[in-house]
Amino acid sequence: MKRKALALASSLVLGLGLLAGCGSSASTATAPAESAVTESTAAESAGSEAAGTETASGEESGTEESTEVASKGTITVAATPVPHAEILEAAKPLLEAQGWTLDIVEFTDYVQPNEVVESGDVDANYFQHVNYLNSYNEEKGTHLVNVGEIHYEPLGIYPGKSDDLSAIADGAEIAVPNDTTNCARALLLLEAQGLIKLDPEAGITATENDIVENPHNITIVPLAAEQVARTLPDVDFGVINGNYALEAGLSTSDAVAVESSDSEAIQQYVNVIAVREGNEDNEGVKALVNVLKSDDIKDFINEKYQGSVVPYEG
Repeated sequence: MKRKALALASSLVLGLGLLAGCGSSASTATAPAESAVTESTAAESAGSEAAGTETASGEESGTEESTEVASKGTITVAATPVPHAEILEAAKPLLEAQGWTLDIVEFTDYVQPNEVVESGDVDANYFQHVNYLNSYNEEKGTHLVNVGEIHYEPLGIYPGKSDDLSAIADGAEIAVPNDTTNCARALLLLEAQGLIKLDPEAGITATENDIVENPHNITIVPLAAEQVARTLPDVDFGVINGNYALEAGLSTSDAVAVESSDSEAIQQYVNVIAVREGNEDNEGVKALVNVLKSDDIKDFINEKYQGSVVPYEG
């Protein structure tokens, strides 16, 4: 009996030991499984968050892309510094908002801006009035066309050694631009002030040879347009183009006489955008002209130049 009891007790102890051993194994096996589940859940959660972030980022990116304007290209424009290049600078952000980059190439004379357009090196120029453009084509055999009237600059008579036109001395010297169209314009302004009288048939093609009356024996001194302002200390008066007057620090308020805004002459001298014939339908040039004719640019011109440059309303 004792042996049977001992044997039974030993069996029970061994069984419990085996059960305890299985329980330990089960517990050890279960821990990694639970950890895997936890890691999987965390990974899924992280993945979900990442996906959410990506989605949000994508949505934000999509929103940003939707507000960006696709680049349409570059417009190159030759211009004299004042006021043309300044006006073009004001137009830059307006064109950029439409997808256009404006590249301004500055010149200080009245020849090179036309040469680079005729050669195709630049798309357009902005420095001249339409009569100068027509005269240049005729003289040089170029093929430039006006694609937009933007502004005009009243021509003025500025004081040099003298400052009173009504008391002008006999033999006084008056410097004028020497190019064909601006010389005629200067002579018409002198005529409007009663200083000379021109042949009525000369009109906007007038030269010194068309002076039929000169009661004060005024000496006309033709100079390159950009030189007239610098010559003021040496002459009695100078007739200066608006852009060169501005460059010299002058304004129409400094002039002793200015072209009337409603005169026939000034309507003939509207500053234009010019391109080579055949490029009239260039998309970038059309965008440029539209911006330069906009109210934003008109306001800029009026505020900055105070009458020395006037937006064209025709």
